[in-house]
Amino acid sequence: MMTAGLVAATVVTTALSLWMAFGLYQQREADQRRQGILAAARQSALNFTSLDYRHYDRDSANVLAGATGEFKKQFTAQTDQLTKLVAQNKSVSQGQVLEAGIVRSDEDSARVLVVADSKVANTAAPEGEARTYRLQLDLVHKDGRWLTSDVEFVG
Repeated sequence: MMTAGLVAATVVTTALSLWMAFGLYQQREADQRRQGILAAARQSALNFTSLDYRHYDRDSANVLAGATGEFKKQFTAQTDQLTKLVAQNKSVSQGQVLEAGIVRSDEDSARVLVVADSKVANTAAPEGEARTYRLQLDLVHKDGRWLTSDVEFVG
């Protein structure tokens, strides 16, 4: 009788241990997903707000490297025009991400709000002026990476 009780206790203890381990595994995976989403959104916002007319080819390539879908198409379509505009105005913008938070996410997509500051200098403001951006970024998980599929300026 004591042997049956010991076997039952062992089975229950093993089941509880496995259940707790699985829960911890799921929690760790969710935390890693959130960290990956936030890191990608922060980098995308930083790339988007940091541009220098002297290195615009590199800077626009950085934006495109983290882009996909409609956002990538739109940015690519505007690159020639933006290159001329940035060069003509001698624009230099150095961004800094202040805050980022996930609005919603699942395994394959996420929406993130980002607040970024940028000091923008150009021919109209040679000393530079501070700008604050509130961005809504939609991201998709593609080929093992989180990529920005849409960027909107929000109030």
